[in-house]
Amino acid sequence: MKYDLIIIGAGPGGYEMAAEAAQHGRTVAIVERDNLGGTCLNRGCIPTKALCRNAEVLNLIHDAEAFGVSVDGICVNYAKAVERKDAVVGQLRDGIGMLLNNPQITVLHGEAKLVDDHTVSVGDETAEADNIVIATGSAPKALPIEGAEFAMNSDDILAMTTLPNSLCVIGGGVIGMEFAGIFSSFGVEVSVVEFCKEILPPFDKDVAKRLRTVMGKRGVDIKVGAGVKSIAKSENGYTVTYEAKGKEQAIECEAVLMAVGRKPVIPEGVEALGIEVSRRGIEVNDNMQTSIPSIYAIGDVNGRCMLAHAATAHGMRALAAIEGKTDKMKLDIIPSAVFTTPEMAMVGITEEQCKVQELDVTVKKGFFRSNGKALAMGETEGLVKMIVDNSTRQILGCHICGPHAADLIQEVVMAMNAEATIDVLTSSVHGHPTLGEVILNVARQF
Repeated sequence: MKYDLIIIGAGPGGYEMAAEAAQHGRTVAIVERDNLGGTCLNRGCIPTKALCRNAEVLNLIHDAEAFGVSVDGICVNYAKAVERKDAVVGQLRDGIGMLLNNPQITVLHGEAKLVDDHTVSVGDETAEADNIVIATGSAPKALPIEGAEFAMNSDDILAMTTLPNSLCVIGGGVIGMEFAGIFSSFGVEVSVVEFCKEILPPFDKDVAKRLRTVMGKRGVDIKVGAGVKSIAKSENGYTVTYEAKGKEQAIECEAVLMAVGRKPVIPEGVEALGIEVSRRGIEVNDNMQTSIPSIYAIGDVNGRCMLAHAATAHGMRALAAIEGKTDKMKLDIIPSAVFTTPEMAMVGITEEQCKVQELDVTVKKGFFRSNGKALAMGETEGLVKMIVDNSTRQILGCHICGPHAADLIQEVVMAMNAEATIDVLTSSVHGHPTLGEVILNVARQF
């Protein structure tokens, strides 16, 4: 069968690109070996955010005394939380099915193999197209240590319907910290072991440290600068051995989560065709084009930015290139967020990166504890940190730890995309009382 476009992978990058291409009148075959929605919907962003919401509610209940409310005998039913998570995933998966129910789109179920630069095989079927897009996503990584097979990955832990009494999370990145927050709120004794000097290495150190402090107060035992050496079975579960400050130490726990990042899933045929692949993934140019001009790679598989919304943006960029058009997206301005309590969000570069690049900048901070809406909500933990170029007055980065950080960051994303100066932001009237006033008050310091 001949199509205008073949997309391998029905995650956010793949299915949104397919729908957009169909709207442009193109015939599309989209190949998926598992459920529609990819990792993000089925084993990533959406199920974890559903559980994060449960965790947020539980944290509010635990903090109820701050509101003058006495709460005794809280019954935590994790199985019900899992049911809700699965229902949310199912509803969204059905929505994607409806989106792809288009006469211009053919969904092929099975494992895809690249045959040549215009041909893909799926089982006994063969499909041809002018262009092929690889959107196969990523899979959990594991440390090459003794006993690694005893650890769960993010897929495994999302499939659990009962809670362990204790959990050791190996890795203090986004995945590790979100699961640490979720399980701690459900009453699990949680430890986190992070190799770097601070959790969330890509984030600004000030905001990462603030989150570590808050989560520590909530009972999460976080160890930084600690390298895990091995995992071994023990009488009551597992022993995780790690080294910190030159000393070997151990954590006893009922369950272990390996959360040390993800690796690209490279479909069969890529290497045989001579497509360039590096350690981070399939190499692409700024139009997401591989070393073979008719084949593109978007999302996690190219390793440029392993975020669902980045995959969607990559797909739109690739489609524009296929159609001989240009877009105005700035793919270096992509927000990221961590759905802990409080949330974390960032866009742009950190203060540390500014120092390395010897940039002439000014850095200012503001705190949620002085914001009326945050006080009324009883969620005053956190800060906003903003970085501004002294010559252009443009915002180079913004880092937030606080309530609704993932939503608040979008105001700064818009400003950066529009190349607006910090003065434009301060001249924009903000509603009162809102959390957005924290950003305004920081901007006014410049």
